[in-house]
Amino acid sequence: MRYWLMKSEPSEYSIDDLARDGFVPWYGVRNYQARNFMRDQMRVGDGVLFYHSTCAEPGIAGLAEVATPAYPDATQFDPDGNYFDPKATEDTPRWFNVDVKVVRKTRLMPLSEIREYPELANMRVLAKGNRLSITPVDPDEWRFIVGRL
Repeated sequence: MRYWLMKSEPSEYSIDDLARDGFVPWYGVRNYQARNFMRDQMRVGDGVLFYHSTCAEPGIAGLAEVATPAYPDATQFDPDGNYFDPKATEDTPRWFNVDVKVVRKTRLMPLSEIREYPELANMRVLAKGNRLSITPVDPDEWRFIVGRL
């Protein structure tokens, strides 16, 4: 089992939306490293820290899990959509996504709090210049965070 931090802008899709819907296809990722995490490493049942980003108070807002194996992201084929990729074809898709299902909404653990814990100092979300929307989380970091949510 692996663990992940997945960022979503709450103005686009929040933990409240996930709690309402139950699951969501994690579509629209257009970074190769994040795509590779989903396509090559994520497995059904992996834990997810649902992270609110690009908002007044970014931080971990809930727990989720990977609900499906990776499959081609349909948005890459829609020429009228925001995530269209003219180089992608049905036979050779370039972009993949997984479905993520809610486990539970939690209290917000703000980024400022995450930074306070020496046990979390190596989290990729804290790395200078990190802008990836999906990053792996060490099992010890996962346990530490879940124990405080």
